[in-house]
Amino acid sequence: MMLLLLLLLLVLPCRIVCPMSSINCSIYDDPFPIPHNFYQPGDILIGGIATQVTYFNNPPSFLEHPSRMVLDEPGSITKNYQHILALAFAVKELNENPNFLPNNSLGLYIINSYSLGRMTFKATLSLLSAQQKLVPNFNCDNRQKVIAVIGGLLSDTSAHMASVLNIYKTPQITHGPFSLAKADKQRFLSIYQMVPDDTYQYKGAVQLLHHFRWTWIGLLAMDDDNGNQFLQRIVPLLSENSICFAFTYKLPKMTYLNDLLELIVNQAEWYPVLMDRNTNVIFVHGETPTLIVLRMYFYLASFTLFPPLGKVWIVTSHWDFESFSVYRITDTDTLNGSLSFTVHSNQPPGFQEFLQTIRPSWAEGDGFIQNFWEQAFFCSLQVDKQLHNFLRRIYFNNSVGETIRFDQDRELISVFDVTNWVTMSNRSFARVKVGQLDPQAPSGEELILVKDRILWHRSFNQVLPVSVCNDPCQPGYSKTKLEGRKFCCYVCTPCPEGMFSGQKDMDACVKCPDDHYSSEGHHECLPKIPTYLSFKEALGIILVTLAVSFSLFTVLVLGIFIKYKNTPIVKANNRSLTYILLLSLLLCFLSSLLFIGEPGKVTCLLRQTTFGLIFCVALSTILAKTITVVLAFMATKPGSHMRRWVGKKTAYSIVISGSLIQTVICTLWVCFSPPFPQMDRHSQPKTVMLECNEGSATMFYSVLGYLGFLASVSFLVAFLARKLPGSFNEAKFITFSMLVFCSVWLSFIPSYLSSKGKFMVAVEIFSILSSGVGLLGCIFFPKCYIILLRPEMNVREQIIRVM
Repeated sequence: MMLLLLLLLLVLPCRIVCPMSSINCSIYDDPFPIPHNFYQPGDILIGGIATQVTYFNNPPSFLEHPSRMVLDEPGSITKNYQHILALAFAVKELNENPNFLPNNSLGLYIINSYSLGRMTFKATLSLLSAQQKLVPNFNCDNRQKVIAVIGGLLSDTSAHMASVLNIYKTPQITHGPFSLAKADKQRFLSIYQMVPDDTYQYKGAVQLLHHFRWTWIGLLAMDDDNGNQFLQRIVPLLSENSICFAFTYKLPKMTYLNDLLELIVNQAEWYPVLMDRNTNVIFVHGETPTLIVLRMYFYLASFTLFPPLGKVWIVTSHWDFESFSVYRITDTDTLNGSLSFTVHSNQPPGFQEFLQTIRPSWAEGDGFIQNFWEQAFFCSLQVDKQLHNFLRRIYFNNSVGETIRFDQDRELISVFDVTNWVTMSNRSFARVKVGQLDPQAPSGEELILVKDRILWHRSFNQVLPVSVCNDPCQPGYSKTKLEGRKFCCYVCTPCPEGMFSGQKDMDACVKCPDDHYSSEGHHECLPKIPTYLSFKEALGIILVTLAVSFSLFTVLVLGIFIKYKNTPIVKANNRSLTYILLLSLLLCFLSSLLFIGEPGKVTCLLRQTTFGLIFCVALSTILAKTITVVLAFMATKPGSHMRRWVGKKTAYSIVISGSLIQTVICTLWVCFSPPFPQMDRHSQPKTVMLECNEGSATMFYSVLGYLGFLASVSFLVAFLARKLPGSFNEAKFITFSMLVFCSVWLSFIPSYLSSKGKFMVAVEIFSILSSGVGLLGCIFFPKCYIILLRPEMNVREQIIRVM
């Protein structure tokens, strides 16, 4: 049809080249003029395309002439008449304002398009022709030219208009959707959109769904290019924002009356899908035809066994809850409580008073209020490329104080109102503003809602509707995807140890910080309690008590030996070495106190090195006492040269040299890889273990290894010398003490490695105390027994016989 109309422009016999040429076009009367139009004369004329009256006709059968095709009774969309009156009111306000168009008047010419493509093309061409004359490219009778055209309300209507108006470079201001790609917009340079891009609405709908935690929704769209484009854009956007759709359904178009049969068949198939109990929210894209079809669904359902639908309908701004007059008898309650985005608007001052003046004969040129009124068409080829410049630069505040301007894509920069549609008792709709969507607002602040003002469908009893595939996961659980199901359908899995989820429906549990642990319900992280071997806890008190007790006992033994220093049993086997050994044992018991308490830099540095050096002195002293016994026995043999080695020098040399090696090892350890305090946050789930890191495990085991070496040598020498004559023999007691010492430290290594935290420290303290007690008891207990309880045996003759 469009190609035929464009071809007509080329073959008309009265076509002229000059766009300002004028001819008498009376011979070109239109045999089928459009009866529904609105005309108000003026010096400057604004055109408009309206869709107040529409037809449903039978499909062409090619059995009769198209002009004789019978049209059924037209349906009137009463809501759209308000758009015509709003435009007439705007023209009236501009004409009465001396600041606009001085010495000129603004006229209005609106033609009905009937929601049909062929009629839209004809109506658009009629705006550019003369009254009752369809003569494109001519200015008939020097009539006023249409400088711009407003329309249409439907996207198809806007597109059909743009195809014609773009040829004539006539500006088109559309207040309906006009979904074109950016490349197409470069072709249609004459169109300006009073409706922002749909992308803002889709993003706002996603925010609305997130706000109410609706993640399981249905999608409805008309089965046409616009519906397909909507689904192609919204489905990825939903997936990116963790929202699933339970179903997508394309509503069939009702182009002809016999499409009603297909609607009935589809309704029986799809109505049960719409009744899904988990899908309480349905996002609908569409324009007036979509609502017509949807309400027809509800109307047909009233004659079947299907119950009324109780859903939350989220609709785009293209919708107005307009309807044909015949639909007043249909059910409107199903759409009660719907939410929609509508282009932000305020009531212009004086508009309500203007509406009160409307009468059937209020305006002579209103062919919409009086369908029998016929109007002719003006024809103008003159284009005003200045009006384009004006529209591109337009920037003003309207009568309600709102800024009006277009962006670089010739789309109105505006905000959306979030509208709640409420059914009234007279089956009409009232819309209540419950929020606002501002695409220009900072991120996260685009959507503002007043939830208390929203009236939900009565089936929800004013309880916030829930629309999810399954119940949300509570804190302490995370979502686990079900194989073969959409990602909005999931099971709730408890968070593992050390992880938590503090909100509902978390995709994954979050790991607690290292110094925190997850609570019993895994819904929060609690700070870990620092733990170490403390002086205040039972284990620490026991070990401190033992260390102090053994130290006091060692002091007591040292005091006994000092008091009885001149007795034979004390003088035997080098009295000075005995004092050194007792002092080193005393320090060994006291060094265990360094392992108790909170680890610090100093204590960590001194713990192992002090213990290693002191025990090294003790073992070196024992080795010196053992070698002294052997040398003394060998020196008693006639002609022996060993007598010169018997004495304090040899014994002190052994103690010093044995201790010096350990000192070198400890010095290297402290200089290159010293121990330091650390916090072990991972070994225990609820505690942070404060401990000393040994720095270098090699150096630590080198210290222990050297002590083991000294103990082994002492044990071997003492074992070999255990049967020497008694007066010189202390070797048998040293043999037992070394056997105890080696047994303790051999069992220490596996126990130490299998322990953690304060128990590891306790194992080492216990090993220090037990090995020290073994040395003290095996070597000194028999002597103290003789000194204190059997003094008669503390004589040279008895000692020689006993030993």
